[in-house]
Amino acid sequence: MANISHHIPEALLVSYVGGTLPRPFAMVIAAHVSICEECRANLAAHETVGGALMDAFEPISVSDDLRNNVLAQLDDAFTPEPVRPRGDETYPAPVLEALGSKPPRWRSLGPGAKQCILESGKSGSVRLLYIAPGYAVPDHTHGGLELTLVLQGAFKDETGRFGRGDLEVADDDLEHTPIAEDGDPCICLAATDAPLKFSSFVPRLLQPMFRI
Repeated sequence: MANISHHIPEALLVSYVGGTLPRPFAMVIAAHVSICEECRANLAAHETVGGALMDAFEPISVSDDLRNNVLAQLDDAFTPEPVRPRGDETYPAPVLEALGSKPPRWRSLGPGAKQCILESGKSGSVRLLYIAPGYAVPDHTHGGLELTLVLQGAFKDETGRFGRGDLEVADDDLEHTPIAEDGDPCICLAATDAPLKFSSFVPRLLQPMFRI
């Protein structure tokens, strides 16, 4: 069982339950919830409150056409959803699903660092990051929100230590230099809705190629 110290902020959990969180961030939240009992219980409590609020609404009548259309769809062919993969010691089920149950296709970011982009689009991007022990992500701040979930190993930055299951929430107020601890390589699931802002020239130069 992971000893998790950094959890999902309440506002993000409410957005996740309400279905308003962009997909890249929702994947990180789903992965964290799958390995964190405390946040899983908190999520269940929010879902219960949401269900109670729905029950409190007065029912509205529907037209005969709408009712008939819904009933007609009961005769449509049903295609069952594929069985979702179960998580393993490193990758939670939402990550394995995004990987298609295959190993990550790592691409080098330079000495000691690799990435595997899982999704990228208008709502943001989500990727796996691999940082070798003792290596650092170059000093940077953020153009928007960044969620980073540790899946293996640990890293430290200006805000503290983050190990397996810990979630770091960073915005444009935070400038940091995450450094992977000794031991296992640090593997993280990271989602952003805007490019990072690197302090050094070389990372800024290579940024468009790496799509970070």
